Amino acid sequence: MKRLLATTLILASLSAHAHDPTYNKETLKVLQEHALSNVPGKKVLMLTVDYAPGQATVPHSHTGTAVAYVLEGQVTSRVNDEKAITYKAGESFYEPAGSRHFESSNASQTQPAKLLVVMVMDDKAEVLTPLPQ
Repeated sequence: MKRLLATTLILASLSAHAHDPTYNKETLKVLQEHALSNVPGKKVLMLTVDYAPGQATVPHSHTGTAVAYVLEGQVTSRVNDEKAITYKAGESFYEPAGSRHFESSNASQTQPAKLLVVMVMDDKAEVLTPLPQ
């Protein structure tokens, strides 16, 4: 009986963590980066973000403006005080400069997801800044 209880507790513990997001494993690939000659000190950046099943980007902020388009799979996003929304391939979303992006994750535990992101940002800015825990 004790073994059964111990086994049940271990399995329950493992399943509780099975859907926790995996942070800092997504793949970012910069496709283009250009200084904006008509807006000194700013640049435009185009990149892709590939998420394996269960992967997520750490909660973060951007100094620049971002527009994201879901190329593949489904991505869940929660920005500022808005509700989390799951976007499917072919859908897009907007993040104003200075937004707090609390969730950006693959909505699936079994299928990959991919975003195309275009950002307008300060020429020396980082793509994202992790939020304090």
